[in-house]
Amino acid sequence: MNFEKVVAGFRLLAKAELGAPLIIMLILAMLMLPLPTFVLDLLFTFNIAFSLIILLVVVYTLKPLEFASFPTVILLATLLRLALNVASTRVVLLEGHKGGDAAGKVIEAFGAFVIGGNFAVGLVVFSILVIINFIVVTKGAGRVAEVGARFTLDAMPGKQMAIDADLNAGLISQDEARSRRAEVATEADFYGSMDGASKFVRGDAVAGIIILFVNIIGGLAIGVGQHGLSFAEAGEIYVLLTIGDGLVAQIPSLLLSSASALVVTKVGSSGQNIGQQVSMQLFDNPKALLITAAVIGALGLIPGMPNLVFILLAGGLAGSAYLINRRHKKQEQLSSPAPGSALAPLNEPPKPVELSWDDVMPVDIIGMEVGYRLISLVDQNQGGQLMLRIKGVRKKLSQEQGFLIPSVHIRDNLDLNPTTYRISLMGVAVGEADIMPEMEMAINPGRVFGTLQGRPCHDPAFGLEAVWIDPSQRDHAQTLGYTVVDPSTVMATHLNHILQTHAHELLGYEETQKLLDNLAKSAPKLVEDLVPKTMPLGIVVKILQNLLLERVPIRDMRTIVETLADYGTKSQDPDVLTSAVRAALGRLIIFEISGMLDELPVITLDHELEQLLHRSLQTANETGIGIEPGLAEQMHESLQENAQKMEMEGQTPILLVSSYVRPWLARFVRHSIQSLYVLAYTEIPADRQIKVVATVGRRA
Repeated sequence: MNFEKVVAGFRLLAKAELGAPLIIMLILAMLMLPLPTFVLDLLFTFNIAFSLIILLVVVYTLKPLEFASFPTVILLATLLRLALNVASTRVVLLEGHKGGDAAGKVIEAFGAFVIGGNFAVGLVVFSILVIINFIVVTKGAGRVAEVGARFTLDAMPGKQMAIDADLNAGLISQDEARSRRAEVATEADFYGSMDGASKFVRGDAVAGIIILFVNIIGGLAIGVGQHGLSFAEAGEIYVLLTIGDGLVAQIPSLLLSSASALVVTKVGSSGQNIGQQVSMQLFDNPKALLITAAVIGALGLIPGMPNLVFILLAGGLAGSAYLINRRHKKQEQLSSPAPGSALAPLNEPPKPVELSWDDVMPVDIIGMEVGYRLISLVDQNQGGQLMLRIKGVRKKLSQEQGFLIPSVHIRDNLDLNPTTYRISLMGVAVGEADIMPEMEMAINPGRVFGTLQGRPCHDPAFGLEAVWIDPSQRDHAQTLGYTVVDPSTVMATHLNHILQTHAHELLGYEETQKLLDNLAKSAPKLVEDLVPKTMPLGIVVKILQNLLLERVPIRDMRTIVETLADYGTKSQDPDVLTSAVRAALGRLIIFEISGMLDELPVITLDHELEQLLHRSLQTANETGIGIEPGLAEQMHESLQENAQKMEMEGQTPILLVSSYVRPWLARFVRHSIQSLYVLAYTEIPADRQIKVVATVGRRA
């Protein structure tokens, strides 16, 4: 019961977070206050036990990160031992003249029993312990920790890329990827801390040597000068006590050094502790044991050798080799059934594992593949800024378009050229370009005042003329009127342009339902009346995709849903409902195009041409609208000419037509005149004035 009370007391201290302050107070007390010999014996015994516990925990730990607090424990154990050295030195020098037990029973026992009361033997034993600890164990552990820390930090980018590759390939989940990234970071922190903690252990060994000589010299001076002892008597008392004190401190120090060495030299994390790994890897080969038995047996037959010892050891090794070999044969028989049995048909290869839906990997909604020379742009540990730029692109587009842009999965592709990247949507490539990771792109915005030395190219997003230049030419290029961007910005801008162009493809049923769920938090009745009472979710998805396709953001979901609720009872045609929603969003559409301008410069169609298109649409069949190809070509050329003219004058090209022909005209110019906005008269707010700058006629 007393032991249980002590354990309960330690748990209570841990819960109250008083453990660390109490340890610090204990160390300060040992440094400043004289301790009774009983307390000193208790602390010395605790120090030995504590070091032994640390060593055994390390031995039974499966992998180093399971004992991640080990560097901190090393520091605390080192401080405790040094404080004990100070406390024991004080007692030895103050009370040593009274006899061997004046400094405590533990120091007396180590001075009298361990080394037989002979200080010469004690000096030799202490020297050997110091040599083993300082030169062999501590130095080797420090070197391994230093190399381990360096290799771990160097391997971090590759491990992070491997995690990202597994995540993008669907081999692991987001939670598993997050856990593995945290483990990689913790591993780097651990080995970095172990590199520093090994210096504590080495410094402790050096301090033990210095404290020994200081105590011997101080003890002789105090014994002879203050207590009137002869030099021989003072040497016998103080040197013996000092060596006992040094041995009490060096044994825990050696245990802690050994624990440090075991931690940093442990390789792998196969679910086995150090003892299991050693026994499996060192004593599991019967051939090695059998050959060793033969050599030892041959040595035992030489006259003059201790024949019995050699022969007994050789027999033990041979017997172990026989037992291990028999165990291996039994395991092989259990793992491979006998030929001809039902479990192992004759001459038949093993059946392939049945495929399942888990083997069908889903495609990435948005993907980016990079050549190996562009990996540095992705890896933030190498100063890569691409991940941050892509995150900014997604945030900006999500805010502008009104729905969450999916994550971009980035992976390396050795089949690509080293400096090439490829952007894909739904697993299909939609953009590809070649960039120079060590250079910067100087883009010609249309008017520059000189030329640059470099590699001519084109901006992958908009096709503008550009030049790859050395970063040292940035200032010069900007003074000439060029827009200079780094490779990460080039890739992010290209991605931004593609996502804007294909925003309607990124919106599906899940995203639409999420938009409705968010709106339902503030207007539950409105959403409930729309889906599924008024129309199915699929029609809502199609309408939102139509809006995004025509560069209309869907941020104002309340207006969109209210309009659909009003018109949904009259028509279920997505095109008709899209026109109604566009009219309701007219103020937003005009603001996105021209800002706060009161007067809108527009292009219109001649009345006869518009009436012709109207009649053609009314009589259109499944093959499409029936207008003359020559008329369509003339109309297209006229629209393109007027749009370019408005752009040259710094105006946004707008074609204003009736709501009936607007959808067809929007599709007609969508890919050929991308800068032209096609609006209906019903979409113009009442407070905006219209200025007709051009009219496209039938014979234009």
